[in-house]
Amino acid sequence: MRQINRRSFIFGSVSALGLSSALNSLSACTTPNSVTTQALPRDVQLVQRFPQVLVPGEVRLPISLAGKSGMITTESDFVFPGSLVAKVVDLSIDKVIFENLNAELHGAEFAIPYYPFRLEISSAGNYLLIVEGGSEDGAAFSVLEREQVLVPLIGDTLPAFDTPTFDDARSVEPICTRAPKPCPFHQMTLTMALQKKLPVAYLIGTPAHCSTGTCAPALEELMRTAESLGENVAFVHAEVYADEQATIVAPAVKAFEMTYEPALFITDQNGKIVDRLDAVFDKKEIIESLNQLKL
Repeated sequence: MRQINRRSFIFGSVSALGLSSALNSLSACTTPNSVTTQALPRDVQLVQRFPQVLVPGEVRLPISLAGKSGMITTESDFVFPGSLVAKVVDLSIDKVIFENLNAELHGAEFAIPYYPFRLEISSAGNYLLIVEGGSEDGAAFSVLEREQVLVPLIGDTLPAFDTPTFDDARSVEPICTRAPKPCPFHQMTLTMALQKKLPVAYLIGTPAHCSTGTCAPALEELMRTAESLGENVAFVHAEVYADEQATIVAPAVKAFEMTYEPALFITDQNGKIVDRLDAVFDKKEIIESLNQLKL
């Protein structure tokens, strides 16, 4: 696995202008000025918020919006539509294969809200997501063959791994960068969690050093979700880096061949992955994923 530094540990493939300046404001968490269902202006571009690890089956395509000056944040005067409607073009045959796909606004509490499209794609290939009213350039994405992707996939059995715990840090320091206190999801290893024969929620992410600005709120929402579910789900968190300076990639990242952050794996009681949320996700998506387990 190639060495991953903190700057390159970032969501998917992003081509929007002015990204670096927008990322500097990711710590700001405000609410969009208002929400509508209006179509996008033509000069608004789509920004991929997903890594290039898509395979045939259900694909999740979270996208954000950008203008000429860069990513559109909640600090701007932009009125975020309450939902977006899109179509998908198969670029190999230049044909629309999906229409009227809908994605609601998510992450209103983040600096950069997003819209997660979900659809079933049966074949590997190159595709284009075009949002109604927006630029015809859309957002191109690739679906790879399963054997080309090393990250555990939906339908796979989540591999057991001895993640750092309060009792055994396994050379990871700190084992949790949440401030001011570490999260409670370090009582057991992932291996122990899978042995409990309970659904598992396993988060790989670093609240203190997250490139996308979503690791910290994702962990907080996961903690609140854990409070309501009691002992029905085993929750585990692993950090991305093994040192406080964020220069050494942690063993948990290497074990799953991760090239992005964060990722939340949801399994059933047998350890089968029923959902995986990549790069950006909020409380609503976490709950929707857990609801698949009918707890």
